[in-house]
Amino acid sequence: MKAVVWHGRRDVRVEEVPDPAVREPTDAVVRITSSGLCGSDLHLYDVLTPFMTEGDILGHEPMGVVEEVGPEVTNLSPGDRVVIPFQIACGTCFMCAQDLQTQCETTQVREHGSGAAIFGYTKLYGAVPGGQAQYLRVPQAQYNPIKVPEGPADDRFLYLSDVLPTAWQAVAYAAVPRGGSLTVLGLGPIGDMACRIALHRGVEQVIGVDLVPERLERARARGVDVLDLTEHDDVAEVVREKTGGRGTDAVIDAVGMEAHGSAVASLAQKSTGLLPKKLAEKLMTTAGVDRLAALQLAIDAVRRGGTVSISGVYGGMTDPLPMLTLFDKQIQLRMGQANVRRWVPEILPLLTDEDVLGVDDFATHHVPLEKAPEAYEMFQKKADGAVKVVLRP
Repeated sequence: MKAVVWHGRRDVRVEEVPDPAVREPTDAVVRITSSGLCGSDLHLYDVLTPFMTEGDILGHEPMGVVEEVGPEVTNLSPGDRVVIPFQIACGTCFMCAQDLQTQCETTQVREHGSGAAIFGYTKLYGAVPGGQAQYLRVPQAQYNPIKVPEGPADDRFLYLSDVLPTAWQAVAYAAVPRGGSLTVLGLGPIGDMACRIALHRGVEQVIGVDLVPERLERARARGVDVLDLTEHDDVAEVVREKTGGRGTDAVIDAVGMEAHGSAVASLAQKSTGLLPKKLAEKLMTTAGVDRLAALQLAIDAVRRGGTVSISGVYGGMTDPLPMLTLFDKQIQLRMGQANVRRWVPEILPLLTDEDVLGVDDFATHHVPLEKAPEAYEMFQKKADGAVKVVLRP
């Protein structure tokens, strides 16, 4: 089969690899019909390369059609249409019972002190072959896949794999009172969808912050009050001006480690690519630093007693946090990978009738799988108005 294969920093290729097969009684094999290109994939493309191995198959936002199932998979049959959550969870362990599927005790990657295994996402999360491919082996298929109806195009359901539950959890963790206010930092796929979900759930004032004109315009068209980062010296002060001098009830950081604003942290991240692999891994896991501009802005812009909800990925181990400010402002922090299955019952009904969240036209680009290297470069450079890219095998 053909798959998107990692070969080095900013070097992904579409190559022939062996077809997957059922290896465990709880496995399934799925023929992929669509697979999203995620902002987190760009971390593998550029920042987290010390944890990648040449030949890794990328991708954690797939959906498709079941081809084969193991003997213990009784909930699926060949021909079923399914979305595959990005994390691999068993559904029966202590953590899954708490709806913390990203901490699944059956698939935790204990060797690296990580949570549940993730498709296509470094050896820190199990080095499981990903879904930017023609076929995918799905472990824990007795629980993980989400059956979806036949009929609507893939885009109606594809984002259940990551974008929708990640944005939904970000808004839920923000805990904005109905009629309250929310700032969303970063209007890429997660931030954009978080704005839509917040408005749907009754947040009265949603402020979106970004610096890419196309992303700002997309959010503005959905009723978001947008701020162009390049036009304001002090975005937090503008947020306070719009909220009676307090700041918003909550702020979602949908940017994470790739925020603009810290040349030192940027250099530290990129310098790992110049080190021997083992040394680079050690540096990232013991002394890694992030560009914290977005998180610092979130802490500044949230009101006293408010909540900062972090959905953007961070990877640093020695990040300096402004603990005095966090304590003094009595800020609550909530964060983590989305627990996909936790949120599906709330999201799926919104996808089976009217398209209230605008998922049908959420993708800006649909690209054949063989064009994946060009798609990665376009998405990384935010070229051609790219906000969400979907690969089609």
